[in-house]
Amino acid sequence: MNIQPLLDALGIQEDAARALADDLRGQITELHNRLREAETHLEHLAITRKTVTGLADRLPASPPDMPEHPDYPRILAVFNEATGPLRARDVCEALDHILLPKNIEGTRAKLKRLVKLDIITEVDTGSFARKQ
Repeated sequence: MNIQPLLDALGIQEDAARALADDLRGQITELHNRLREAETHLEHLAITRKTVTGLADRLPASPPDMPEHPDYPRILAVFNEATGPLRARDVCEALDHILLPKNIEGTRAKLKRLVKLDIITEVDTGSFARKQ
């Protein structure tokens, strides 16, 4: 019996298996390199996050968005010049509004809104001051 054709067929299969193994080793090496790059990138991102969160405490807080009504900047200007707490009536007077109940209440509502925005503080009921 001639076993040469069988050995030739085995040789062809060995060569194909060897080529496949070599190809897979190459893919593993490439994937290992890509994995190392991804892990390095993750480490850099973690360091960046740690740095940014560490610096966030040192950054000044951004002021809240001011309502668009033209009285708000004027009200803040009144508080910047004030030496102590002010009542809605005092602010109304400083803004040259006629001292009518509707104007005083409108000013009080604006002052309450500034308190909610944490721009001024209500030191006593109806008495407002600039935040320090």
